[in-house]
Amino acid sequence: MANQIITIGRQCGSGGHTIGKLLSQRLGLPFYDKKIVEMVAAKTKLSPDFIRSHGEYFHGGSIGHIIGYGTRFNGPMKTGSALTDQLHQAQTEIVLEVAAEGPCVIVGRCADYILRGKFPTLNVFIHSEMPHKVERSVEEHGLARDRAASILTRRDKARAHHYRFYTDQKWGDVRNYDLCLDSGRLGVENCVAIIAGASERIRAETV
Repeated sequence: MANQIITIGRQCGSGGHTIGKLLSQRLGLPFYDKKIVEMVAAKTKLSPDFIRSHGEYFHGGSIGHIIGYGTRFNGPMKTGSALTDQLHQAQTEIVLEVAAEGPCVIVGRCADYILRGKFPTLNVFIHSEMPHKVERSVEEHGLARDRAASILTRRDKARAHHYRFYTDQKWGDVRNYDLCLDSGRLGVENCVAIIAGASERIRAETV
């Protein structure tokens, strides 16, 4: 399969970024996560801080957004603020550009939806139970243990709203993914091995 793109959606604290990075190293593929922030900043002149805080997170409620129609990669869209719509459109264009360059691993950014029907993809969702996510977030990201659960819940809620707003799909719905893996039960290395194995098998079957 010449252009198999692996997309990884993930709950906050589940280790999706780490799994994606290790997977890209194992398969020898370009890895796009935080690098997309740099690419969007160069494309739009928006600040990296704004892109990091708004690129996957919904800010404001429906009252704070004007419902209208515009051009989207797949048809009519709801529009939010001018800057968030500009950011989403830029991210969409960059996801399409990097996918067109060849096989790669893309974390987040609604990539599974953006690439649907355009490129061969293996769509993965990484999740885990809250105790595991709290431990990872405390140890790797320095979140305060007594606040970690509420922070992760809030971030996931904002991420889910963002995904719903721009795709009209439910974030984390198993029907939208080829693999849904519990990183707490399986472990990061096993998740990497499972995804790599699935990718290699699909590639072999399509040669």
